[in-house]
Amino acid sequence: MSQTIAPRVRTLLLLLLAVTGALLAGSAPVSAHAALTASDPQQGSVVKEAPAQVSLTFSEGVAMSDGSVRVLDPKGKRVDTGKTSEQGTNTYSVKLHSGLPDGTFTVTYQVVSADSHPVSGAFTFSIGAPSTTSVSVSDQEAGGGVVGGLYGFARYLSYAGFILLVGGAAFVLACWQRGTGERSVQRLVVSGWLALTGATLAMLLLRGSYTGSGKVGDIFDLALLSDVLQTKTGAALVSRLLLLAAGALFIAVLFGAYEKREDDEEKGDLTFGLAIGGFVVAAGLAATWAMAEHASTGIQTGISMPVDVLHLLAVAVWLGGLSTLLVALYRAPSIEPAAVRRFSRIAFGSVAVLAATGIYQSWRQLGSWSAFTGTSYGQLLLVKIGLVVVLVGIAWISRRWTTRLSQAPATKAVKGAKTSAATPVKATAKTSAKASAKTSAAASAKASAKASAATSERSEDEDRETEDEKESAAAPAGGGDGKRATQLARQRAAVATARDKRLRDADPLRSGLRRSVLAEAGVAVVLLAVTTVLTSTEPGRTVEEAEAATAASSQEATGALAVDIPFDTGGKDGKGLARVEIDPARVGGNDMHVYVQRPNGKAFDIPEVKVSFTLKAKDIGPLPVVPDRIATGHWTASGVQIPMAGNWAIAVTVRTSDIDQVTVDKNAQIG
Repeated sequence: MSQTIAPRVRTLLLLLLAVTGALLAGSAPVSAHAALTASDPQQGSVVKEAPAQVSLTFSEGVAMSDGSVRVLDPKGKRVDTGKTSEQGTNTYSVKLHSGLPDGTFTVTYQVVSADSHPVSGAFTFSIGAPSTTSVSVSDQEAGGGVVGGLYGFARYLSYAGFILLVGGAAFVLACWQRGTGERSVQRLVVSGWLALTGATLAMLLLRGSYTGSGKVGDIFDLALLSDVLQTKTGAALVSRLLLLAAGALFIAVLFGAYEKREDDEEKGDLTFGLAIGGFVVAAGLAATWAMAEHASTGIQTGISMPVDVLHLLAVAVWLGGLSTLLVALYRAPSIEPAAVRRFSRIAFGSVAVLAATGIYQSWRQLGSWSAFTGTSYGQLLLVKIGLVVVLVGIAWISRRWTTRLSQAPATKAVKGAKTSAATPVKATAKTSAKASAKTSAAASAKASAKASAATSERSEDEDRETEDEKESAAAPAGGGDGKRATQLARQRAAVATARDKRLRDADPLRSGLRRSVLAEAGVAVVLLAVTTVLTSTEPGRTVEEAEAATAASSQEATGALAVDIPFDTGGKDGKGLARVEIDPARVGGNDMHVYVQRPNGKAFDIPEVKVSFTLKAKDIGPLPVVPDRIATGHWTASGVQIPMAGNWAIAVTVRTSDIDQVTVDKNAQIG
């Protein structure tokens, strides 16, 4: 078992990189929390006179600077003043120059939503009559590209670092205080601190380019960094760095002064102080996520942010403790069954907290059962729930191994190994070598008696080690007795380490626990990757509210109905949005326009679109409509008959290639 640890760790790391890469690649471009719900002039509209300004209304407040909204004439020349202003609740405008010619104008926007994610898009309107335009809108949405991928990886690394730092320290303090002296545990917690610190610094540098141009060259732009520091996200990242400085002091005390304390009362007082200080630092670190992301926007923010902090802490205690237990089982000479039992109880409590806070977060972010399957956020959440169920199932198996391990008596072989490890080194090389040879022979005999499954190869290894010790003892000690004694001590330590590993591996209970914990860690890697993508995905409640607001705004302004339906044909470049506009949206004849767009708002050139209407309550339909293509991404049909008022299901079939096709639908009130 000990010889397979390196391949298993490498496999786990490869799994981490593969899952992270796949999910981050699948998540670009990033869906944001804010959405454009209305504009004046409206998308695709034709106005008789040039407007004095262009106004944009979003589903929530956004951060907007000068130049965030640009208006381009048919030749691609800017015709806006560049100065943006807030006109009302979530409505922003930019003034236009006077004397604009007739033709089609393009409006592009790039802002940052209240939950820190970039939002970009584009639409067109015409003055007098539509015309051809030479404006080219980039297919890359804000938050995508190389910079977006780096920023997403840094987010994942920051979560992983937080889990290892907080969970590892909590495991040592609450379950296994002897672990403060284990080098492998120390390295794990320090690695978590380094990962979180490095990821936070990287996010600070990447932030300006991530929410702006998306260019790699802008990563080290000090002017952009200065702008980032003035934002809510920048303040959260700086606060995280300050808390990490306090975390470094905590680590120094935990693995330095704490380990050296021998007085039980003094050690108890220090444990209490470290627990209080560590909780404050951990809660503060968790709050830097809560104050800048999904929990800080939407409904009930006063409740959602503390709940989010509890959720993050429970994740860290569970998964971070699990990682520390895995390291201890593979690297530490021994770990007491009582420590494993204590962690099992703490992990159970963490799962209970996760369940309670997760249910509240799901309700808050989804808002309806339909959002579970009808939005990307809901679908990702279902995957996360499934992974948690699998993880809890494996944890139940680990709990059974823990019970068996705690009920089994300690083997004499392990006791003999501990005695051997505790024996002080004698002054002379000759005496030390003899003592080591006797101890090795006794331990080998006891291990053979206990481990009935030991192979002949292992016996040969033990004989070889014994012969090595005898040869070392027989070697003459000349003038360099001190150097020779040091060399022999290193040899004995290596032999003792190899022997201890064999003794641990001979215990089937410990081996079973290690296998189940390793499986838990593998699922946890995937779960963390899904969670990272979930935090950068637009919540289902926001998606549905934005769509409802868009339809209501459009119908209120023109009497028409506008319905946005996302689609994904599954092929390469198959994602987009179908916008169906019905005018005047009442019983009888209607004009219908279908706009097919890419995720960034640019017109999507596809070969075929079909639409059908179904009134399920009256068992009417589907009533098929085949619109005519009049421009790139624009399809229309006249005289579309709606026989009666009701909640109609509007189904749109989109074909993006010869083989890639999908039908998506949404309900809307007509008449």
